[in-house]
This record gives sequence, structure tokens and C-alpha cells, in this order.
Amino acid sequence: MKSRFYNHADGIRKSLKWLSLVTLLIFTFSSCEKNTDLNNQYKQIRPTKPKPSWAPTITPQMLAVIETLDTISPIPLFTLTPQEARKQPTPGDAAMRVMNNYNIPAPPSNVDTMGRDIPADKGQIHLRIYTPKSGKSIYPVIVYYHGGGWVIATIDTYNASAQALSEQSDAIVISVEYRRGPEFKFPTAHQDSYTAYKWALQNASTIKGDSTRIALAGESAGGNLAIAVSMMARDNGIRKPVHQLAVYPIANNDFNTPSYIKYANAKPLNKPLMQWFFMHYLNNPSEGDHPWISLVDANLSGLPPTTIIAAEIDPLLSEGKLLADKLRSANIPVTYQLYIGVTHEFFGMAQVIPEAKKAQALAAKELRKAFGN
Repeated sequence: MKSRFYNHADGIRKSLKWLSLVTLLIFTFSSCEKNTDLNNQYKQIRPTKPKPSWAPTITPQMLAVIETLDTISPIPLFTLTPQEARKQPTPGDAAMRVMNNYNIPAPPSNVDTMGRDIPADKGQIHLRIYTPKSGKSIYPVIVYYHGGGWVIATIDTYNASAQALSEQSDAIVISVEYRRGPEFKFPTAHQDSYTAYKWALQNASTIKGDSTRIALAGESAGGNLAIAVSMMARDNGIRKPVHQLAVYPIANNDFNTPSYIKYANAKPLNKPLMQWFFMHYLNNPSEGDHPWISLVDANLSGLPPTTIIAAEIDPLLSEGKLLADKLRSANIPVTYQLYIGVTHEFFGMAQVIPEAKKAQALAAKELRKAFGN
């Protein structure tokens, strides 16, 4: 009887072992098949023109997006008013056009979204809250700041990035519609960003968020805002974020760095456009020296661990690397990754740019590590 019981139990254990192995093989095969499909998807994307002189290393996929952007938005933004520039098609629109041209479907959304208006100094700001559909009772939180030089773009423009961070980090993302220049000059966008972070700390539990696991993230001007908000939290003695992600951040007010010289005429971001952004956001040029703008000259001590993602073909390349070096000098743990052959704005284009898929995976990995999940 005892022997029969043990034989039966041993059989169950062996069956479970085989079931686990089969499940693993199915998962592995499915992942490989998905990656193969994605690689084939990338390979079919090809530009129609030679590489431009300002981008001899540009990848075929990135050039296809830039060519499309040239077609749908041929007028240089720095020749327009901010109000006119905001109406122009964006790099994200160009990426969507490339997807349509090659019949690449948009990935299914694995998040739910809702909006929330919160009070800010002399007004209010809008938040879009992304919550994973994974069904947990509580999630870590990422407060995300979009790019656009503090002048153009909205949370809609950067929806792909915010959604990807929420899905891949399994975290709630609060995307902040801060007020922009020239209607709202410096430091309004920075103060709005800090207000949104404080709201997240105080109200995380009302949106299934964990107030002890909040990170900051942003792209371009938003990367600048993320690090400036960490500095404000430190200086005001409130809980600091557990991590900060800065994707090709604005970190300096020097328009003569090596990358500004090398990529002065790059697209979609170039030297004239950056100067245009500063002109419309700052009250005067001297504000460019403020530590919230020129991060590389700020006191960076006591900030959280940082991930910096850089694009090779980008006027902001030099200052992003300098920021990483300055953070390390202040004994801040830094993960810095440069992606070759891509331009500013590549991060949200994972459906058409393979480097974007890798960059999003790295960002999510570092955020998950910081959240402990």
C-alpha cells in the first residue's frame, strides 16, 4: 500500500515536471517566433534616398522615418510661430505613416487609461494615467514628462513611450501635460512637473499606486524635467524618487559642444530648433545658466540611481554623456547606453526602429530593478 502511494506520487511529480518543460518550450518557441516576425518587420523597411551628409551612420529604418517626416512636415519648425509649429506633423506621425506603408499593425494595448486634472499655480494641469491590465492590487508608479523643448508636443505626441513604459515595467505611468512656453515661461513647466510629482506622492493609493516606489522619466525636455524634479525633491526634503530615466535629455545651455557642431543640421532636432526652444521658453538667455536648465553645472549629489539613453545622431549627445559623467562623479549609480545610427525622438518608435525596442527594454529593466519587481 505504501509502495503504491509513493509510486503514484512519483508519477504525479514526473507529470508535473514534464508539464513545466512543455510549457517552457511553448513559451520559448512563441517568443522566438514573435522576435522573428519583428525582425522580418524591421528588415522590410527601407529608405528611398541615399544617406544625408549629416547622418552617414543612420540606419535604414531611421532614415525611412526621417524621409517620411520630410514629406509630411517639410517646413522647418524654427521658421514658424510656436502656435503654428504645434500643428505640424511630428516624428511620431512619420513613424505611424511608415507602419501604414508597410502594413505593420499597432500592437494591442495592455493598459487602461484615465484622465485627471489637478490644481497648479494659477491654473491646473492634466494627467493621463496608464494602468497595466495585469490585475494587481498595487503597482509602482512612473511620473513621465514628454519632450518638445518645453514649447511644442503633448501627452498625445508621446503616448507610445508612456504606454510602453507602463506595459514593460508593469507600473502605473502618470503622463504630465505641463504648461508650455511662450504662453507660460520658465520656470512654469518645471514647477508644474514638481507639482505632478508631489500629487503622485500624496495620491498614489487612490490610483492603485505605491507611494514608496515612484520613479521619474522623460524624453528630451522631459528628461531635463525628470532630473530637475529629483533635485527639487532633494532640496525641499520630500521623498525622492527611487530612480530617474532620462532619454536624450536637455542638460546644458551650450550650443557649441562637439555634437552640436557635428549634428547642427540633423533632423528632427538641430541647433536652430534648440535655440528656438530656448528663446520661447526662457524669459532671457541668462536663465539658461539656472541649475534646472544646465543640469551639468548643478549640484547632483544625493540624486537617485539614473538611466540615461542617448541617440548618436543628436545635438544633445555630448551633454547627455557629460551629465552621466557628472552624476558618476557625484557618486550616483548611472546606466548609460548609446544607440548608434538613430536620431533624437527614436525611443517611442519600437514598431519600426529595432534600437527603440532595445532601448525600451533597457529602460524597463532598470525601472523594474529599482522597483524590486
